[in-house]
Amino acid sequence: MAYASKPGARRLAAPPRRHTLKTLLCAVLAMAGLAAGSAHAADDWPSKPIKIIVPYTPGGSTDIVTRIVMEKLGPRLKQTIVVENRPGANSSVGSAIAAKAEPDGYTFLSMLPAYIINFHLYKLTYSPADLTPVVQMADLPLFLFVANDLPVKTVADLVAYARKNPDKLTYASSGNGSSAHLTGADFALQNKITMTHVAYKGSAPILTDLLGGRVSMVFDPILVPMQYVKQNRLKALAFTGKERWPTEPGIPTMEEAGLPGFVTGSWAGLMAPANTPKPIIERMAREISEIVKEPDVRQKFLDAGFLPAGGTTGQFAALMEKDSARYAEIIKQARITVN
Repeated sequence: MAYASKPGARRLAAPPRRHTLKTLLCAVLAMAGLAAGSAHAADDWPSKPIKIIVPYTPGGSTDIVTRIVMEKLGPRLKQTIVVENRPGANSSVGSAIAAKAEPDGYTFLSMLPAYIINFHLYKLTYSPADLTPVVQMADLPLFLFVANDLPVKTVADLVAYARKNPDKLTYASSGNGSSAHLTGADFALQNKITMTHVAYKGSAPILTDLLGGRVSMVFDPILVPMQYVKQNRLKALAFTGKERWPTEPGIPTMEEAGLPGFVTGSWAGLMAPANTPKPIIERMAREISEIVKEPDVRQKFLDAGFLPAGGTTGQFAALMEKDSARYAEIIKQARITVN
């Protein structure tokens, strides 16, 4: 099996420049066109192992999606694929490493929406123009999980409780600027309630505190928390997808729970250093789009709480542009800042 993994991490200093929303949007629009290169540059590709940087710790959503896909991609490309975890700073450590890599088709970045959110919140050592989109691999819809001792049974109950107890509710996320952070902030905005965000370093401590009632709620994928719902140790109030999750038909969508238009979630996609030859980008997008359609891959995704995506590079760039604008508005309305 042409597949391997390698841990490691390092910190990067931040320069004194902040990228504006206009800069980010313009750059994302141009991303699909940045991966230029002559066809002959990709004729003998791949001739050596390919590295996929995952900017999170092993075992998380991005890591799971990446390993499922890359296990299939290696044999297709007849080459070893190394998955290298480079966690830190809400994915910006690994993203910076990928941004500075040679654009030769041998380094890619597997990422979540935090990649685009970071440009709105942090000073970074790289710009949107340093990486170009390849393809979306999966959708990562979220469930609203709440602590078992919270006296609520529905989303309406939760909102009513929050209005009667201002600032009492806390919502967790795996870090400032994560999609779970901004989803919680959006939930508070849409319901005109106040809650306190609690940032954690990873999912494990969130679950521990949620089970212990030390944090009130979290928007999270289904994989780990749902087993505790089955044990009556947590409550799952709603699902952020457009339709109910196939294995949990009894849990309503957020729209069904009384929030029209509240359809959101996370996703996992692949990026490459800017100026990676276009034929390589196109082949990666094509191969991965075919892989996620395979029945066994689809089942593995569903078991882990993901939906297969695929598609074209242009479609992925458009998704990034749309979500960048949406998250920027949430950050503005909720007045979110980070240290």
